[in-house]
Amino acid sequence: MTGADQPHILVVDDDDRLRDLLTRYLGENGFNVSAARDALEARASLAGLQFDLIVLDVLMPGEKGVDLARSLREEGAKVPILLLTALSETEDRIAGLEAGVDDYLAKPFEPRELVLRIEAILRRYGELPEVASDEVVVAESNAVSFGQFRFDSAKMILQRGDEHIYLTTAEQALLAALVKRRGQTTSREELHGMISGNAVDPAASRSIDVQVTRLRRKFEEDPKQPRYLQTVRGRGYVLYTD
Repeated sequence: MTGADQPHILVVDDDDRLRDLLTRYLGENGFNVSAARDALEARASLAGLQFDLIVLDVLMPGEKGVDLARSLREEGAKVPILLLTALSETEDRIAGLEAGVDDYLAKPFEPRELVLRIEAILRRYGELPEVASDEVVVAESNAVSFGQFRFDSAKMILQRGDEHIYLTTAEQALLAALVKRRGQTTSREELHGMISGNAVDPAASRSIDVQVTRLRRKFEEDPKQPRYLQTVRGRGYVLYTD
């Protein structure tokens, strides 16, 4: 991809060295990159340009990264957000998921992992083509229904009739995992492993709880008394479909 076909990434970080490094590395790996040193500069960029994804640091002078993410979601912005946190900042990761970020990456990290995370998010949003496969898999159906809602796990789309219900990529991945195991109780640790493919981190169980809460708000008539996405005390979660 070149020129206008390159996904446009906004890197927001007050660390000059890291911001410059990420800007250069992402640019070398097929992205069009803009940079901002704080939330104020980020807002100015967002007001004038369209971005396909934001890489956002948690700790910045002035408005913090989580606060900026929450504010953007409240304003209706649907641009994917990848949050950069420190390994010890479990609370910030949880707060970020509650605010509606799509994924988080703990510092220090390998730049290549950041690229892979970005590519995965953009594929879910349809901004990048799916990775080609030599195998052709024919599925009976990629979509399942629960009540008035229908989720297509191939396209990662949740709909109620003709209405498209917005999901972050974290919510898409969790719902796809639950659909794959529908009718079966799955532990938080198993769900985290299915979503991330990584070893369990200290925030894993709580992050799943946060995402389950957010999902319920989007398709349960009464999220406090869920009909479809239920808790199995001491064991995990189970999704019941029609």
